[in-house]
Amino acid sequence: MAEEKTSSFTAREALFYHETIRPGKIEIIASKPMTTQRDLSLAYSPGVAVPVEAIAADPACAARYTARSNLVAVISNGTAILGLGNLGALASKPVMEGKAVLFKRFADVDSIDIELDTEDPEAFINAVALMEPSFGGINLEDIAAPECFIIEQALRERMNIPVMHDDQHGTAIIAAAGLINACYLTGRDLKDVKMVVNGAGASALACTALIKSVGVPHENVIVCDRSGPIYPGREGVDQWKSAHAVPTDARTLEEALAGADIFLGLSAAGALKPEWVAAMADQPIIFAMANPVPEIMPEEAQAVRPDAIIATGRSDYPNQVNNVLGFPFIFRGALDVRATAINEEMKVAAARAIAELARERVPEEVAAAYGVNHQFGREYIIPAPFDPRLMERVSCAVAKAAMDSGVAQDPIEDFEAYALKLRSRLNPTTSALTRVYEDAKANPKRMVFAEAEEEVALRAAIQFRDFGYGTPILVGRTEKVLEKLEELGVDDPESFEIENSNTSEHIEPMVDFLYKRLQRRGYTERDVRRMVNQERNVFAALLVALDIGDGMITGLTRTYAQSAREIARVLDAKPGATPFGVHMVIGKNHTTFLADTTINERPSAEQLAHIAKETAAVARRMGHEPRVAFLSYSTFGNPPGQWLGNIRDAVAILDADESVNFEYEGEMAPDAALNEKVMALYPFSRLSGPANVLIFPGLQSANLSAKLLRELSGDTTIGPMMIGSEKPVQIAPMTSIAPDILTLAVLATAGVVG
Repeated sequence: MAEEKTSSFTAREALFYHETIRPGKIEIIASKPMTTQRDLSLAYSPGVAVPVEAIAADPACAARYTARSNLVAVISNGTAILGLGNLGALASKPVMEGKAVLFKRFADVDSIDIELDTEDPEAFINAVALMEPSFGGINLEDIAAPECFIIEQALRERMNIPVMHDDQHGTAIIAAAGLINACYLTGRDLKDVKMVVNGAGASALACTALIKSVGVPHENVIVCDRSGPIYPGREGVDQWKSAHAVPTDARTLEEALAGADIFLGLSAAGALKPEWVAAMADQPIIFAMANPVPEIMPEEAQAVRPDAIIATGRSDYPNQVNNVLGFPFIFRGALDVRATAINEEMKVAAARAIAELARERVPEEVAAAYGVNHQFGREYIIPAPFDPRLMERVSCAVAKAAMDSGVAQDPIEDFEAYALKLRSRLNPTTSALTRVYEDAKANPKRMVFAEAEEEVALRAAIQFRDFGYGTPILVGRTEKVLEKLEELGVDDPESFEIENSNTSEHIEPMVDFLYKRLQRRGYTERDVRRMVNQERNVFAALLVALDIGDGMITGLTRTYAQSAREIARVLDAKPGATPFGVHMVIGKNHTTFLADTTINERPSAEQLAHIAKETAAVARRMGHEPRVAFLSYSTFGNPPGQWLGNIRDAVAILDADESVNFEYEGEMAPDAALNEKVMALYPFSRLSGPANVLIFPGLQSANLSAKLLRELSGDTTIGPMMIGSEKPVQIAPMTSIAPDILTLAVLATAGVVG
């Protein structure tokens, strides 16, 4: 095979991706334990008879006792695979598997791909309709027109579950959202625009219909196919095209485009000529969505019309019309209310929700995923697929529209609780931290961001204020910080509190405070003044020491150890405390706390006991009942060794402490602490289940383990979180992104750590 370059990868890389580890992109994983004979008896015979009888008595019980309520079939016959044409059902399987992966990745919807080897619409319809008991929804994909119209309509009439041909309606929803925002930016009213659609296939006609539903009048839309504009009485026009016929004198696409506000293309590469774009209205809106090459390349359109707003179906240009923004969340909302259909009201609601989301400040996750600072404007009229808010906003809008239009069988009573559930489905960190974030909002604090000239820190500070967690105090050069705030799209940069170490009114009190503290440690007043003026961590820590700020966050421009040393010149540990670091590892079904991962190289028994108590307290504040394991290479003396004394003594210290109110055990190897089968070999162990707090014997093993888990496990890692400072202080890793900084700031604000 020729080494053809496709986008940012080669054909060989694409094949390797699909072949490596295990062929394909999906697998089936049991959601219940399947370890013991009892598990199998419950999963199959005889235990399975009980839910069978319940469903037979009440079919609605299927939503409670089976996966049907969260299961979508992605079905194709391969007659219109991407832009490749009719390559057959089997060749469509990689695409359908990919669609199933996207369902899971973006909306936690389980999906199975089904490829039907028939081009007979009636056979296809019968096959799909017979599968209704298996699935909560049907996503049709890559089916050629006009058969796709016939198939979808028949299935919607015959089936009592949501059916959607995504090539039609998915594209339509995202295009409609982008069009709403393009008109908003150019000051247009939808009811007044003149639109020309080039292409009369499934996607083009679905886009046309939905755009009319959101407010563009029927008579203002001219649809063109290969023979030109579709008008009443034109020969060779089928029933689906004729529904969009309007009177017009135009007989070519060029004539139809003269003075038009909008071009919407789902046709062929090169179909739109630059000179035709030049004849369009001021600030023309061009949606050139042919794939992989659009009707006109954006640079060609901009060459003749710099005032144009341009969208394509490509990821290497701004304003990508990407179906993944819609279909996962549309089905999520439809499944959650057990909708009997996906109707026009639900599609319009999805389009409006997506449009409104694009106008809000873009979170760091999006910028990190794309390496671009997106803000609403001419090159950002459609949200990026990695915007984490899509799940909540679109799914809620669709569910509500289903209820309002009468197709919801299981209406949602509490949309706030539903939104929380949606946030929790994909991001276990959010689930674990929800209460903490609410506590921070209820008790906002003044948080010092020591590195406000760094974009990552500044983005976190903006979110800290915007989300209501408190007041950020930005440390940096005033002009530089203001400039970056403007670059990030902040409307009122002057409203932020900026502390400049060269001009701050607090410099003299700071010098006085720090000189008294350090004068007997070898520092002159000149040394102290230099530190105050030049060391941002010292300056920031002094803001906290003088109660100007309640806490601080740093770490992006210094190593952890250096930052800790600089802060320690200003702030002490809590009385009787040993400062240490904790990593929190959050997976789909577990949360584990690792300590000490940052500070104490070889902790004493007393320090290990203290670290265990404080980490258990953090786990409890995070909503977990702590089960503490003191880790070692040895499990209860096997094998023996010379480094076990501190661990055993730490356990003895806890044994003698009557205030200890959590489970603990040690010394033990990680498998004896985490693997239930290995734990069963030690029936005398005091742990009632796998440990969720792991206390390491030394910094080397702890830090290595934390970093290995972060890089290899795929779980979410928060931290390190500093525990034991007299004031809430957090030192983030140098590789942190804004959500990491924000999370640590909120944890400190809410008093969970610090």
